This record gives sequence, C-alpha cells and structure tokens, in this order.
Amino acid sequence: MIDAKPLNTPSMNRRVAPRLVAGKFTLVLCVGLATAVLLPESAKAALGAPYASIQADQTELHAAVKVTPHTNYEMHELTLPSGTLVREYVTTSGVVFAVAWNGPSKPNLSQLLGPYFADLNAAAKNGRGGHTHLDLSRSDLVIQAGGRMRAFFGRAYLVAAIPAGVSSDDLR
Repeated sequence: MIDAKPLNTPSMNRRVAPRLVAGKFTLVLCVGLATAVLLPESAKAALGAPYASIQADQTELHAAVKVTPHTNYEMHELTLPSGTLVREYVTTSGVVFAVAWNGPSKPNLSQLLGPYFADLNAAAKNGRGGHTHLDLSRSDLVIQAGGRMRAFFGRAYLVAAIPAGVSSDDLR
C-alpha cells in the first residue's frame, strides 16, 4: 500500500523553497538574456544608424547633449558623466556617418561603432597600430583610436557617407 503524507510538511518546505527561488531566478535570467538577444541593434546609436538612435545614446549614457548645426550635417556632442566627450555626426538625411571621442575614459565603443566594432577588434588583433594607437583605413571605413590612462581619443567614419564639402579633418 502507498504511504500518504501531507505535501506541506515543514521538512518538505525547507527543501522546496530554495528550489523555487532558484527556479524563479533562472526564469528571470533566461527572460533577460532572451530580451537582450532579441532587441534590435538599431535601438542604440551607432555608426551608420539613424538619427533617432542618438536619443537612446543620451539616455543610456546619462549624457548631456549639445547640438551644433552645420551646412551639410549636425554634430551632437554628448558629455558623459566621466567627462568624456562623444561627438556623433549626422547627415541631413538622418544617418550617423561619424563618431569621435576624447576624454579621461573610453566610451562604450561597442555601442558607438555598432556593427563596425568587430572591425575594430579585428584590427587590434592584427596589430594595426602600436600598443597605444590603432589605425584602420579601408575604402569604406576609417577607425583611429589611441590614448593612455585618463587621455583617450578616437574617431570612426564611413568614407562614402561623408557629406559633400566636409573633410575628414572636420571629424574630431
């Protein structure tokens, strides 16, 4: 015959409770990871992304923004809490064609460069540049970065997207 015991005995509650807590934590972790993976990359500002993505940058980086209009583009200067300045250059059609940064700490380059961050990593692994400087120049993309502790700088731009009348020297 089957020995029947009540399901909610004190000894059983002690064994089940940690499992339930761990199970809820695992569920929350899985949902969080799935959300991060499934969210579109365009939700964050990045090189080649639309103008609206700069607002997401401002919010995520907790930055103050100053917009400077130019004839063929706008420059959005974000001042990060660390004191680092990030400048995002936007065409009149609303695409981020260049980013530049300088300051005491590096900004989130993965966020700023978007899909081009992989190019930065590849260039760093291939040793293009010195220990404190990286220079990647291709027909479609230029990334230059360097610095030392408390003095980082860099810029990245899409060569074909630079508006007419704008020099790469203007992108600092």
